[in-house]
Amino acid sequence: MSDEISTLRRILKNHRRVAIVGLSADWFRPSHFVAKYLQQHGYRIVPVNPRYESILGERCYARLEDIPEPVDMVDVFRRTEDVGPIADSAIAIGARCLWQQIGVKNEAAAARARAAGLDTVMDRCVKIEHARLFGGLNWAGVNTRVISARRPI
Repeated sequence: MSDEISTLRRILKNHRRVAIVGLSADWFRPSHFVAKYLQQHGYRIVPVNPRYESILGERCYARLEDIPEPVDMVDVFRRTEDVGPIADSAIAIGARCLWQQIGVKNEAAAARARAAGLDTVMDRCVKIEHARLFGGLNWAGVNTRVISARRPI
């Protein structure tokens, strides 16, 4: 368990440019909530969704290959069966992590990403893990096992 926690902590600390595949412009969608949270915590988000021109003040791209800057993490808000080509694209653009959100668990795509040297996370939420590991859930009465003198914003 502690290996898993240290790996998640390392990923979230070091992978600060996040391409969010399937990001929605609808404020009530989980992907939008996660992207806004990440922005508020100093991450650079890059929306990937062909339906929009921009989301949360950031230019939106149709595909990972269209992003003109390096990406550390690819966060996937798509169905499990859609992850394969996204994993291949993440590998092709030189991403360092493939993160599959809660409910998304494509083992074959994760295995290809790992074989290419990417960190992989499945069936977890970036926002929940960040809050849990860096003290953001304590205000809600959840024991995060993180001791911090920082007051919630």
